[in-house]
This record gives sequence, C-alpha cells and structure tokens, in this order.
Amino acid sequence: MNRPSRPVRVLASALAAGTLLTTAACSDGGASDAVSASPMVEQSPDRSPIKSPDRTPTKSPSPSATRTLTGAGAKAALITEADIEDNWTKANNAASWRNQMLVGKVDVADFLDAKTNAADCQKLLDSLYSDSLLGRATGASALKGFTAGDARLLYQVGDYGRASLDKSLAWIKSLPQKCDQFTATGSDGGKRTVQVVGASLPKTGDAQQALTVMVQGTTDGNPTTLTVDVAALRVGASGAVVTNGGLSGADHDSTARAAQQGAQRLRDVLAGKTPSPDPSEFD
Repeated sequence: MNRPSRPVRVLASALAAGTLLTTAACSDGGASDAVSASPMVEQSPDRSPIKSPDRTPTKSPSPSATRTLTGAGAKAALITEADIEDNWTKANNAASWRNQMLVGKVDVADFLDAKTNAADCQKLLDSLYSDSLLGRATGASALKGFTAGDARLLYQVGDYGRASLDKSLAWIKSLPQKCDQFTATGSDGGKRTVQVVGASLPKTGDAQQALTVMVQGTTDGNPTTLTVDVAALRVGASGAVVTNGGLSGADHDSTARAAQQGAQRLRDVLAGKTPSPDPSEFD
C-alpha cells in the first residue's frame, strides 16, 4: 500500500511477556459494553507471539491420508471448557454470533495502485463477520462457542480438503502485509480504522497461521475498538479455526490453548482414537 509513513505499530507492552492484549469481551454493537481502545506502542517488525500454554501435547501418529472426518468425528474434535481453562462456559447460540463492527465497505482509495489488496481486506472483514475464514467445508463440520464474562471464543472444525486449506492459510499469512491498516465505512456511515497484525502460534497442526485484527470506530458516539485473535490450522485434509476477542482486547493464552488442544483432538480423531475429555494428560 502507498500511504504516508507512520511508526511501526504494536499492541500493548505486555507483548514482551507474551500476552497481546487484555481479556476480550465481544459485543453485537451495544454501547453499554464499550470501553476505550487499548493503547498501542512501537514494536520491532517481528511477529507478535501467541503465548504457548505451559504444556507439551503428546504426539499422536499422523492421520491416515485416506481417513475422512465424519460428522461424529467433527463433534468429537471440538474443544471443551477444560481445554481452554479459566472461566469459559459453553454457549448455546454461537452459530448466530455476529458483530456489527465487522460490517463495512473498504475504502479502495487507501490502496492506490494495489486494488487487489482492497479485495482481500474486504474478504477478511466479510469472512470474520460470517465465520468463514477457511471457506465452506466440503464435508463434515462442527462448531462450538464459549463465553467468559463478556468475552467470546468460537471454535470451528471441518473437512475442507488439503489444497483448499493450504490456499486459505497462505491467504491468511498474506493479510498483515496486504491489509496492514485501512479504512472501512460502516453501515451507519461511520469511518473505521482496521489494523491487521501478524502473530505466531506454537506448533499445533501440520500447518498453521495466526493474526490479530483491530477495528477502531464509534458505537453510539463512544470510541470503541474490537480486537479479534485468529488462529487457523490444518491436520491432514481437515482444518480448524479459532476466533477470540472483543471490545477489551483478546485473551491470547486462551487462543493458543484452543488451537493447541484442538489440533491434538483433531489428530486423535483422524487417527481413529477417542479424544480425552480431560486435557490434563498433556501436562
């Protein structure tokens, strides 16, 4: 993108300890839950690490190349409250979660000569809103949502096909460079500044990508910042994606645990095993 130069941006200084931002609390646009934007300071151009939980998963045999994720297997591969610890509670309406802060039309003028990048940034917003970052599953799929206070974490798993997953992961990897910072206009006509920051995950699946998206705007006249962690991974021809965050930031530890434990459960299912309901065996 060809824009005026500005300091390299980062998240809160707690990054040095491996935590990106404070615990998240999602909202569907209600002003009563709004808080001020998390402060941002300068950082090195290195990726921001998603902190690994203090456990090393037991390695399972690689899944058979011909094994396909079934409906029952997809449900068994979903993470549980025990996998992400803290005070997360299963939600019953996760499939209907939508956040109006993610609805917006990207300002193509921000991209000058890189018009194709504008299309990728629009796709990012649309995919976050519709929970379709890995596209649509071609086979079995399942999802589960969790809440902790006002925070929301959505975990999805499905059979997407290896080629499609690799393409989706490559696309996610490209977004911090393609999108970086841009402007979108909300349905109410308000301007929103969107920032996309690359992040790293501990080794989870056969391949994985992570990033954090921040959308700054106003809700009922109050300044708000929606922060969403994204962690996507592939195991064989199956994939999983975690989205976690809200108006107060994103609990990075929970994102990392969800991805790490989810990858292990998916490996077990594809290897013909029954995932343990208690992740303590990985401590």
